[in-house]
Amino acid sequence: MKEKITVIIAAAGSGERAKRSKNKILEDVGGVSVIRKTFDAFYSSKLINEYIVAAKQEDAEEIKSLLPPFVKIVNGGKTRTESVKNALALTTGDIVLIHDGARPFVPEQVIRDCIDSAIKYGSGVAAIPSRDTVAEKSENAPRYLGKKDLLLIQTPQAFIAEEIKRAYNVAGEKTFNDDGEVYLNCFGKLNFVGGDAKNVKLTYPEDFNTAKETRFGTGFDCHRLVENRKLILGGVEIPFNKGLLGHSDADVLTHAIMDAILSACCLRDIGFWFPDTDEKYKGANSMKLLAEVLRMIHEKGFTVDSVSAVIMAEKPKLLKHIPTITENLATALNISPDKVGITATTLEGLGFVGREEGICVHANAVVVKE
Repeated sequence: MKEKITVIIAAAGSGERAKRSKNKILEDVGGVSVIRKTFDAFYSSKLINEYIVAAKQEDAEEIKSLLPPFVKIVNGGKTRTESVKNALALTTGDIVLIHDGARPFVPEQVIRDCIDSAIKYGSGVAAIPSRDTVAEKSENAPRYLGKKDLLLIQTPQAFIAEEIKRAYNVAGEKTFNDDGEVYLNCFGKLNFVGGDAKNVKLTYPEDFNTAKETRFGTGFDCHRLVENRKLILGGVEIPFNKGLLGHSDADVLTHAIMDAILSACCLRDIGFWFPDTDEKYKGANSMKLLAEVLRMIHEKGFTVDSVSAVIMAEKPKLLKHIPTITENLATALNISPDKVGITATTLEGLGFVGREEGICVHANAVVVKE
């Protein structure tokens, strides 16, 4: 692709409908600001040569601090149309992409398709078919438009630079819904490309509630079975003639789950936080240690969404105990029991577990961050 590509990110809106304390593009989404995540979507595509952000004057310095120094910041106008027109004056690319700053989840394929369409047809506007029936309100009677051939318009919207500049000059002071409408007003044609349902615009408070960072972690633990010890799994004492050997209560299931949670949050492991060389943890109740792990991840803004684990034990048989273990862990983790998946298996007489010398657990955890 020899053409020079410019992207204009429109970020001068007020975001009043989002009911945030500041401009929504400065809010955190998945551990990074909305504006930075939007920029990163284009930067990671390696398709863009020039970056311009239209911003409100009062947000300009903060936006500048969140983006690389090569990004040009231009003052936005009272309307989106004015903001884009101001940014177009700075563009030097052959193709211009115009994108809403509040659409941080735009896939690379949509960006690429818009550019290709603009090169071939002069314009490329991302859009998806309407899944719902659309009606137009009126003071007299509503008018049903149906859904056949109706599109939901997204961004990015790509154009030959000189053509979209000309279209904005023709538009004068008139206000339009978006850049595609400006182009259509001037040239009487517009080419659509497939958008993506994930390419949502963060508009209302509930949109931010779904914008979570999700992480996955894994944990593994093994303990030897010995006489004169209690067998505790998931905080539940299991009747058996042997128990697990360890510095604490040796709850191998809870230990593996703790490690999975810590792993997901990049917080080392239980051996680091609760070393077996520390007398403070001798005979410790692992459910209390789990509570400490939850406190640690909450400090980083994470909560547990779900956990799963497989207990590898030749004996005892655990089938009838799993519901109780599940309930106990769900209570400790403050999640629904249907988000705690516990299974048990033997190793058919093979190895350390198969010889009934110990019990091993492999666990997975899903954590989320607002």
